[in-house]
Amino acid sequence: MYAALDIGGTKIAGALIDDAGVILTRAELPTPARESVSRLTGTVDAVIDRLAAHPAWGTVRGMGIASAGPVDTAHGTVSPVNIPAWRAFPLVECVRAHPMLFDGIDPVLIGDAVAVAAAEQWRGAAQGVANALCMVVSTGVGGGYVLNGKLHPGPSGNAGHVGHISVAMDGPPCACGARGCVESYASGTAIARHAVQAGWVPREGEAATAAAVAAAARVGDARALAAYDRSARALAAAIAGSATLLEIEVAVIGGGVAQAGDVLFTPLRRHLHSFAVLDFARDVTVRPAALARDAGLVGAAAAARVRMTEQGSVYVSG
Repeated sequence: MYAALDIGGTKIAGALIDDAGVILTRAELPTPARESVSRLTGTVDAVIDRLAAHPAWGTVRGMGIASAGPVDTAHGTVSPVNIPAWRAFPLVECVRAHPMLFDGIDPVLIGDAVAVAAAEQWRGAAQGVANALCMVVSTGVGGGYVLNGKLHPGPSGNAGHVGHISVAMDGPPCACGARGCVESYASGTAIARHAVQAGWVPREGEAATAAAVAAAARVGDARALAAYDRSARALAAAIAGSATLLEIEVAVIGGGVAQAGDVLFTPLRRHLHSFAVLDFARDVTVRPAALARDAGLVGAAAAARVRMTEQGSVYVSG
């Protein structure tokens, strides 16, 4: 059994997950993102407390933590953009100090988008694929790579930040400080903003969200379709760039924006043919993610499982 945490700007979730990647029990609390360090760490502790109350806690032999980034896996610290109180915060040390954590369990830190890649490789759409890019397209755009059959988080754990690849030198400014980033075109926020700027208006009582734009696109609204086409073109450029640099075979797309289905995937595949033109890159395929809400948790458990395998040992508590 593995314990897993998934820490984001809106929720802190935890789970106990078995060696087949199946979630046995789950706990979740809202993230007090704008509150103090002590309030945040108290929420993490409360989620672990809920997991520790389950009878299977005694069989936990590893623990993984997926966190919004940037992360520094070498030092066990996190600096999530949307959690201001945590800057170079020693999250691994904090979790390791929890009184219910058994001796011998050393938590593994992984970025949240890299965790999605780990989950999709273990149980999802990237199973059996040697080289893949797994992307999360939601409020932001993140990603993680599987290369030569192994997760590739990079030295600091931040490899795969495809949302901050520039696809237009003179493009709009991005929150990261650069211009023309994929995220500034392809995120759910960008899709809704572009549709509104083009004159699209949500139905009365409906918020201007990417999901609302997708609903309008399904019934043929030209402005909504154009917003998704713009997003798909930026994503296609990033995928083609990854295929050209790393010879990825598959790109897995998940996150809230991917729930638009063919509204996103049809133009994405069309644009990909225009960008991935070299012989060794043109066969890259696009797949929707198989895991949804719990991908971060499953990926965190996968990271812990890999560490246990590499160590060649099995720790059983109790």
